[in-house]
Amino acid sequence: MQAAVRPVFLVFFVFLAAGACAAPPAQDGERFGLVIHGGGGVMPRAEMTPELESEYRAALAEALEAGYEVLRRGDTAVDAVEAAIRVMEDSPLFNAGRGSSPNIEGDFELDASIMDGRTLDAGGVAIVRGVRNPITLSRIVMERTPHVLMAAEGAERLARDHGLEPVSPDYFWTERRWEMLQRRLEEDIPYGERPAPPGQEPDREPDREAGLRSHELFGTVGAAALDRHGNLAAGTSTGGRIGKMPGRVGDSPIIGAGTWADNNTVAVSSTGLGEYVLRLLGTRSVGDLVAYRGLSVDDAVEEVRQRFVYMGATISMIAIDPENNISMRYSGDGMYRGYVRQDGQVVVKVYED
Repeated sequence: MQAAVRPVFLVFFVFLAAGACAAPPAQDGERFGLVIHGGGGVMPRAEMTPELESEYRAALAEALEAGYEVLRRGDTAVDAVEAAIRVMEDSPLFNAGRGSSPNIEGDFELDASIMDGRTLDAGGVAIVRGVRNPITLSRIVMERTPHVLMAAEGAERLARDHGLEPVSPDYFWTERRWEMLQRRLEEDIPYGERPAPPGQEPDREPDREAGLRSHELFGTVGAAALDRHGNLAAGTSTGGRIGKMPGRVGDSPIIGAGTWADNNTVAVSSTGLGEYVLRLLGTRSVGDLVAYRGLSVDDAVEEVRQRFVYMGATISMIAIDPENNISMRYSGDGMYRGYVRQDGQVVVKVYED
């Protein structure tokens, strides 16, 4: 079902993909669903080999199946979000966990967050090293500390105290990400672009840093779920933008920016350049549009996406509402994404297919 796009003053061409997936009928207590993303900015079709695309699709399907099994047996949306994201964190294909992007000094500093829509409890971690699954550490922050956000050494100590598996920096290293960093350093490519002020035309196409294409810039994984009990949850995990400064914190660990969940409205996870998303609180804005303007989940996601476009920025998001309606919206060539509902049918998409 294609939702109507609210009019905005666009000053340049963008690629738009419809992402509304209406919920099938289900009896109360039987309805549940999960939607995930593995980052926006996919490899161009001309460069994507069938073998690599199959690997991406298999990894996304594995994440969906892990979350589905959690929901099928009646566990919580928080459980499902964590399970799905852990699978993607363990894959070298995505910029989270094992396949994370290095910062400008070649180190790996990871961010993540999770939120329970039933209670509005939330937890996040930032600038953590040596933690295999930051999403699990985020949940520990949420459930076992009085805090919402912990960072660096304090968060790493918390991981050790709770027996999380430590890993060496080599665990996160992949040849693909390392080559991207070396090219950035050799060509002295600047980090990011500042968005244009509202109402002013951007100087150039957004998020196209010279020498790096969109699929080399974007990464992050996320999940949003509705469980049998009618509760929502969302989570996000990332290695951050390649070539970031040491100590940089993006939107992924920040509640309301990279992650949002509220049983009354929607659960959302986003991906994009965090410096933009932090300014506009992208995921919380989706919830506000649903709550205060009565928009559908897909219309709300698309309106927020268009706001970013108007500023010369981009954002891609997945979302699910209490009625099991799903949205998957992105700018660019595609987004690694997929969903599954109570019927168990796993749907995985990369491009506009």
